Amino acid sequence: MERWHDLPEVPEGYGPSVVAIGNFDGVHRGHRSVLAVLVEQARRRGARAVAVTFVPHPLQVLHPERAPQLLAHPVDRLDLLEEAGLDAVLEMPFTRELASWTPERFVVDTFVKALGAAAVVVGRDVRFGRRNSGDLETMRRLGREHGFEVLALEDEVGEGRRWSSTWAREALAAGDVATAAEVLGRPYRLRGVVVHGDHRGRELGYPTANLAGVETLVPADGVYAGWMVRLDLPADHPDRVLPAAVSLGTNPTFDGLEQRVEAYALDRTDLDLYGERVAVDLVERLRPTLRFGSVDELVTQMDSDVERCRQVLGVSV
Repeated sequence: MERWHDLPEVPEGYGPSVVAIGNFDGVHRGHRSVLAVLVEQARRRGARAVAVTFVPHPLQVLHPERAPQLLAHPVDRLDLLEEAGLDAVLEMPFTRELASWTPERFVVDTFVKALGAAAVVVGRDVRFGRRNSGDLETMRRLGREHGFEVLALEDEVGEGRRWSSTWAREALAAGDVATAAEVLGRPYRLRGVVVHGDHRGRELGYPTANLAGVETLVPADGVYAGWMVRLDLPADHPDRVLPAAVSLGTNPTFDGLEQRVEAYALDRTDLDLYGERVAVDLVERLRPTLRFGSVDELVTQMDSDVERCRQVLGVSV
């Protein structure tokens, strides 16, 4: 899949293409249904399937106080878009100057001139251009004027509600990573680089990888069962994916104040992960974060957490 980071990077004369536009935050089930239509239409027409998206999220520029925390790291978002079968992704830098473009300028410069769009796939609630003044009827008018077809899709619905980033965020805020996984179509992932922490886990017999630089929404505090993915190892390495117990939040037993993401690879005390890029895929929340009256009580609970993780993940000692 080709990846472009601004309009000038699109090769001259590119096209014909079938294009979809959106933030694609999390690339959830609703997004993937749109992308499936996009790819199918492109193959049918002998065209290329292209997604147009923005970096950063537009609200981070226009209304940072309302900007949502992201559901997918930028690298993961691109990988997920590639897995959908796209031929190319155009990540346009979102600036106030771009936000000032009229709907007509945005469509002509991006879809018509740069991408040679034969068709554009949109949801019925599409908004684009200055102050979101462009809508579905605007897109249809521009399609008639510039020779591309507009395919308007109905929202995909799951359990009586449309698949959406909002639904996923609500579930994560409640610690319900199982529902979030239903919305996303995969376990929710956090990624960062392993750094030194307090080394308290090792002293207690449960050495943890302390992840720094997490850029996405961190779910509700608690202990979770999940999988640790060592991103710097080859995909076929036997230690690339390891069952893990994951702690999110402060450590109240030790009067911690800083929110942390820590993962213990079950039954592994031999790992040196410092400096590695690591992801954790969260499967189930086991319990909320608790304050214990003693270290012994904490260790007893950790023993129980690890055993519960084994049951959830279907692994044995």
